Amino acid sequence: MKLCSFHAQGQASYGLVTETGIVDLGARFAAPTLRDFLASGDIARARALTSEPADFDFDAVTHDPVIPNPDKIICVGLNYSDHIKETGRDASPYPVLFARFPGSQIGQGQPLIKPHESDEFDFEGELAVIIGKTCRRVSEADGLDVVAGYACYNDASVRDWQRHTHQLLPGKVFAGTGAFGPWMVTADEIPDPSALHLQTRLNGQVVQDATTDLLISSVPRLIAYCSTMLPLLPGDVIVTGTPGGVGARRTPPLWMMGGDTCEVEISGIGVLRNGVKNEAAAPF
Repeated sequence: MKLCSFHAQGQASYGLVTETGIVDLGARFAAPTLRDFLASGDIARARALTSEPADFDFDAVTHDPVIPNPDKIICVGLNYSDHIKETGRDASPYPVLFARFPGSQIGQGQPLIKPHESDEFDFEGELAVIIGKTCRRVSEADGLDVVAGYACYNDASVRDWQRHTHQLLPGKVFAGTGAFGPWMVTADEIPDPSALHLQTRLNGQVVQDATTDLLISSVPRLIAYCSTMLPLLPGDVIVTGTPGGVGARRTPPLWMMGGDTCEVEISGIGVLRNGVKNEAAAPF
């Protein structure tokens, strides 16, 4: 089952993606957002609506990030060995974590915003994990039991700002740089998140190509590690890291610029597609 968040006719909602379009779940259930819907436990009831006529064509709405309002977005760095190698860094015995903010995210079809302060705007295709249950100190063996579903993510980075200090955050939270979509596929359709194929394309050129069995810290391990620190809540997002091939490590570097199109495709999930728009310098 595929679930998405969107705006239509001036209203925010969420829905079930079918072959004919979007069935508006926000109009049928009391939960105001997809995050609340995951927490409500009504997800099984939504399955009965897969044959309902679509309320909206998929391309006729404005798509929001899959979870527009997560309590937390935990991103993982240096989680593929080829990416560690190309950065010249050493592998860490523990997951390398940083945070994104919800306001930095965009949905399917919305433009990635290249900040006017930088010309080093890089792509990072990644697998996103959406939590479905409130949980704390989950064992690695039970990690997949708390997953609601999976989505594509482009954790686009402003590289020169990322290098300002040892902290990654400045290059990871510019507005309009975290693309999240086009929908989440529920966990029952992806029993093994380590058996997926991830590919990133810039203007049709394959720039990243990997399989998720190459993750250094697996999805269950990441859930166990993150849930030790604080409770994970329904709608929380863990962005699992990018493989090698990023633009910053190419010769010459390959940056995203206005007019480009970037796609992140993951087998069993779909294609997240976003254009790139140059931000105009403007006073606050």
